[in-house]
Amino acid sequence: MTISHPAPTLLVLLPGMDGTARLFHRFDAALRAQTAIDTQAIAYPAAPLDYAALEAFVRERLPRDRPFVLLAESFSGPLGAALRADPPPGMRALILCCSFVRNPRPMLAPLRHLLELVPFGALPGFALRQALLAPYATPPLQAELSAALAQVPPSVLRQRLRAVLEILEKDALHSFARGSLPVLYLRARHDRLVPPANALQILRQAAGTQLVDIDAPHMLLQAAPAAAAGAVAAFIAGLSAPQALD
Repeated sequence: MTISHPAPTLLVLLPGMDGTARLFHRFDAALRAQTAIDTQAIAYPAAPLDYAALEAFVRERLPRDRPFVLLAESFSGPLGAALRADPPPGMRALILCCSFVRNPRPMLAPLRHLLELVPFGALPGFALRQALLAPYATPPLQAELSAALAQVPPSVLRQRLRAVLEILEKDALHSFARGSLPVLYLRARHDRLVPPANALQILRQAAGTQLVDIDAPHMLLQAAPAAAAGAVAAFIAGLSAPQALD
């Protein structure tokens, strides 16, 4: 008699604003070193799509044959929130990493009309390092970030930033609050893009959300992969046994 064992938990990864999914390799290696969790990264098209179009794109690529946990990094938070509000079969939980479900900098919303003037293709590397990696920047991390951003046209980065600034707070929070799946929020203690108080908003909207603080910059998964992997593994281990798919 052959005994079948359930497949390892699948962790679906949604990338930050670069959308390339190229920057997950450090976290993926750390996770595989600690657990038997499988990963599937979904890269976004290098096209200026809004959140609604990206949500449709992601839904078409989610697994249909096994349960999974979704990890939404930074820019992808609103996508994770939308999927939690109307979860596809098999989705068991949501992990938000240095992310948000509403515009994390509402004071900047009026400036969205000026984005056409921002030279995304010519932003100095120092500014990006300060915003995304400081004070944990290393030459390898800087090179990986530059290589990923080089794959994305400035028009796409501009549209993605516009999408963040145009999120309507009331609608976003109401939608997120409708969901019932467990949530883990990974917060970087040295995040210079997403204010620490952003996590408190999420805790208020999703009862029972687990919050883990990690010494890291905004690019938490890249700068502190082992700590992130440990937190993710513990969260997934604490979930109930996989349920049958609908």
